[in-house]
Amino acid sequence: MSVALVTGGGTGIGAAVARRLSDDGYDVTVTGRRPGPIEDVAAEIDGLAVVADTSVEEDASRAVAETVERFGGLDALVLNAGVGGVGSLLELEPKVFDEVLRTNVTGAFLTARAAIPHLLERRGAIVSVASISALRAAPESLAYCSSKAALAMLTQCIALDHGADGVRANCLCPGWVRTPMADSEVGSLGLDSREGGYAVATQDVPLRRPGEPEEIAAAVAWLLSDDASYLNGAVIPVDGGTTIVDVGTLAFGRLA
Repeated sequence: MSVALVTGGGTGIGAAVARRLSDDGYDVTVTGRRPGPIEDVAAEIDGLAVVADTSVEEDASRAVAETVERFGGLDALVLNAGVGGVGSLLELEPKVFDEVLRTNVTGAFLTARAAIPHLLERRGAIVSVASISALRAAPESLAYCSSKAALAMLTQCIALDHGADGVRANCLCPGWVRTPMADSEVGSLGLDSREGGYAVATQDVPLRRPGEPEEIAAAVAWLLSDDASYLNGAVIPVDGGTTIVDVGTLAFGRLA
C-alpha cells in the first residue's frame, strides 16, 4: 500500500487531502501543532497522527521517521502546513516575518529534506500547497506572499534536482477556499454574514465562488498519481480563474 505524509493535516485543505488520499488507498500520516484536530482526522481515516511543528528540524525529522516506522516507507509528501501574516513593510514586525517564513518555507524544506531519501527509494512524489499569493501581490500580505512565492520556487528546485532520480515535485496555488483561515479573513470584512464576505471576496473570480477543500484535495491526489507521471516542476493555480483576470479592465465590464 502507498504511504503519504500530510503536514498541516488537521483542518481545511490538509484534512481534506488526508481523507482523499485515504479513500484512494494510502496509509496516511497527518501532522500539526495541535493534537486534537490531527488526532480526530487520523482516527477517522485509521491513520497516524504526529504532533509536530514542521519549522523545527527535530519535529520534521521525527514525523518522517514515525511514518516510515509505522507504514514501512513513504511514497507521497504533501507540504501543506502554513500560517498567515498581516502587514505592509512599514507595519510588519521582523519577528512576524521570520515566523511566517519559518513555517511556510523552512518547514517545507526541513520536511522534504527528511523525506527525500525515502521518496527516492520508492520514486515518490511531492506536492506543495502554496497560494495564488505566490503569483500575485495582495495588500498588507508581504510576509505571506513572499513565503508562498519562495515555496513555489523551493518546489521547482526539488523537481530539477531530483527528477532524474524519479521523484516528481509540483506546486498547487489555491485561490479562495473555504477553510478556517479563509473564514477568518472574510469575517474581517465586517459584513453581515460569512457568505456575504465570500461573495464580495470572489465577485471578480470567473467562477464567482470560493473553492471547497475537497476540490484542492482532488488536484493533490491527481498530481501524486500515475496519471500525472510526466508533470514535474509545475506551479498550478486552482483558483476558479482568479489569476487570468486583468484587473485593469474590470471597470469596463461593470459599465457595459
